[in-house]
Amino acid sequence: MDVRMRIERYADQGRCVGHIDGRVVFVRFALPGELVDVRLDEPHDRDDRYWTGEVVNVLEAGDDRVEPAWPLAGPLAMGGGVGGADLVHVSLDGQLRWKTATINEQMSRLGHVTTDVTVDRMPGDEQSGGLHWRTRIEMIADEDGRPSMRRRGTHVRVPLDTMPLASRELLDVADAEHVWDGGFEPGAQIRLSVPEPRENGKSDDNYAVLVDGRLRAGRQELTETVTVAGRAFHYQVDANGFWQVHRQAPLALTGHVIDLARRQIGDAASACVWDLFSGSGLFTLPLATLTSPRTRMLSVEGGKRAVHHAQRNLRALDLADVDARCGDVAATLAQVPANLARPDLVVLDPPRAGAHAKVCRQIAAAGARSVIYIACDPTSLARDTATLVAEGYTLRDIHAFDIYPMTHHVETVALFVREGR
Repeated sequence: MDVRMRIERYADQGRCVGHIDGRVVFVRFALPGELVDVRLDEPHDRDDRYWTGEVVNVLEAGDDRVEPAWPLAGPLAMGGGVGGADLVHVSLDGQLRWKTATINEQMSRLGHVTTDVTVDRMPGDEQSGGLHWRTRIEMIADEDGRPSMRRRGTHVRVPLDTMPLASRELLDVADAEHVWDGGFEPGAQIRLSVPEPRENGKSDDNYAVLVDGRLRAGRQELTETVTVAGRAFHYQVDANGFWQVHRQAPLALTGHVIDLARRQIGDAASACVWDLFSGSGLFTLPLATLTSPRTRMLSVEGGKRAVHHAQRNLRALDLADVDARCGDVAATLAQVPANLARPDLVVLDPPRAGAHAKVCRQIAAAGARSVIYIACDPTSLARDTATLVAEGYTLRDIHAFDIYPMTHHVETVALFVREGR
């Protein structure tokens, strides 16, 4: 069923809100203030509190509306529907306004704090029109063995001959390895991981093409390089594992986190630091070497492969004062060795669901004066903010990074401080 409606405001998950006869409707590919025709998702006659739908026609466009730079990711009615870029209809400046409003609204509604966040665009993104930023992509082989993406709400697989969000280095690898030519088993999962070249330029084999998790070309262990405060750190990471996907994200996030950490630790001769949800050690290595003359650390990560690589990365720098553990974060924090039990600073980078109240309370019970929280979801950050504030912490700094252009996702870094501990 199609309905005509006036869009009112931003909502979550890349949608906006309007009303039909008093019922809330969450609309994809809309903008506040627009008059649009919306196709309601089936079933649309149910008695739910809200409905969902998608724009099929724009009668009065908002100032931030643009023609999608990647039409396949746009609305279904306009030939799109493959997903992966739910703000493709929004100008780059408009995307920053959207993300700013979302963070501020969630922090107020769920975190009960007032914020005026700044969202930084990554270097090079404006020049590339918000495209060519992903160093990892995943696709599925269609019935003819070609790389494809599923069209939303259907079983249709749309074949691809390029990926506009992929970095230029990744596209070069895809061309060289004839990925777009197909020849895959129908239904196979295809993943390309291509670290962004830094320092000495491109490496001939520092990439991976994986099919159903098995290496087809390149190498399984990749090298990522991140320069922080003038020092280059080299990380061995699993080609099938997690790494910050934007080509500039590791530099921007790590530089900001280390700057905050140094300010909190100050000129102390020694410090105890926790790095929670630590992955392959993106923050662990610079925290261990750049924050105080004698830093002892606990890092905790649930993924075995990630911890294996983190331990290797630590050994390569002879960082013996880091206890890198594999396990559930809450369970691990229940049994911390005495020499690491009272952290001066806690850095945490949880998954999209957030750290949850138990971990936040464990951090507070350990007496940490400062907490740096890296969040990929403003809603989860806001919920955990409410817990930290209830435990006596004050939000002292909040800054966001647009490391997911063309999407509603945004990375936010918040600093919490508790006085008198």
